[in-house]
Amino acid sequence: MDELLDTTDINAILFDLDGTLLDTADDFIHVLNAMLAEDNRPELPSPIIRANVSNGSRAMVELAYGLTESAPDFHAYRNRFLECYAQHIEDQQRHSTPSLYTGIPALLTAIEAHNLPWGIVTNKPRYLAEPILEQLQLSRRSSVLVCPDDVRRSKPDPESLWLACEQLDCEASRCIYIGDHKRDIDAGRSAGMTTIAALYGFIPDTDNPQDWEADYNAEQPDHILEWLDDNRWRLPHQ
Repeated sequence: MDELLDTTDINAILFDLDGTLLDTADDFIHVLNAMLAEDNRPELPSPIIRANVSNGSRAMVELAYGLTESAPDFHAYRNRFLECYAQHIEDQQRHSTPSLYTGIPALLTAIEAHNLPWGIVTNKPRYLAEPILEQLQLSRRSSVLVCPDDVRRSKPDPESLWLACEQLDCEASRCIYIGDHKRDIDAGRSAGMTTIAALYGFIPDTDNPQDWEADYNAEQPDHILEWLDDNRWRLPHQ
């Protein structure tokens, strides 16, 4: 078999969390609609909440209550959402348990079989990310977890990605970052990484991932593994 020309070894593969590695939408849907019910407001359709999960708690408050960050009550509602969310995800018997996307287990197994470290760089606070990873038995498999708590500037700034590289003792130019939001791709590109857009994630209909200019667009997690196999687990020089 002919070797690919002008390629380099992969040092590590990094993932965003919500909407990329994990489908966490049901937790968000449950918590937000429970809040609305408490406030005697109509529930929001699940697809609308799902499409905005990657925008985090701020987007949940804006969706549910029509408030922007400048509104006097915004931070009170956001804090309430975060408290309810944190309490909800501590319940390991809940019916809305997050799950790995179909195809991700095979991808992680293949990464590990190639003796490559993989990790998570997320804008989800550590106190919310760690319980979910523990519940899914991913904490020991993941080689690094970088959260906003660990940096001064979160994504789209590349600082968190550079910190992950530092902790893994690897070169950013030899890493892949996978995410379902423009800020993920912007951060990865700014860090000098190869970027993959997770088009199966939480992407609003109004967004156009083709404008993100990722190095590769993956319609499904299976396509990431296919792309790696097609490139013989090496990165074409950019």
